[in-house]
Amino acid sequence: MQELEKLYKEIQPKIFAFFYVKVQDRSIAEELTQDVFYQAVKGFHSFSGKSTLKTWIFSIANNRLKTYYRSKKYARSLNEKMTLQTEQHQISPEESFIHKEEYYRLQTHLEQLRSSLREIVILRLYGELSFKEIGELVSQSENYVRLAFHRAKIKLKKEMREKDE
Repeated sequence: MQELEKLYKEIQPKIFAFFYVKVQDRSIAEELTQDVFYQAVKGFHSFSGKSTLKTWIFSIANNRLKTYYRSKKYARSLNEKMTLQTEQHQISPEESFIHKEEYYRLQTHLEQLRSSLREIVILRLYGELSFKEIGELVSQSENYVRLAFHRAKIKLKKEMREKDE
């Protein structure tokens, strides 16, 4: 349990970033992050040690995200977000748009990736997991994940460059 407490400080921002990228809402990302660590503490006795503790916690996060997506709360949140974005586009100051433009461009290109590639990129960039840890989470070899990430990165750079021209 002490190992989990020590890891919390290191991994909590990464888990939060993982959720934030997925749900695009700070309060929901915070709530989901809190749920993950609650589940980890509650289920720590079931940790078998077959993977690293970090990988185990990310698998809890992945499962929690799936549960969230299936919930009615997600549908309600998505609807509110779409309504809010529509309202913001009408009254939003130009500065706000400029600050967020690059982030949204990346998100748009990420969404166009095949879901398995998108998952690898998000876990690597926002979760800061090693290729080995990602491989364990997505049931692929470390080399497969490394190559997939490299190809996705090249594709994203190319697409973002093309949009600039």
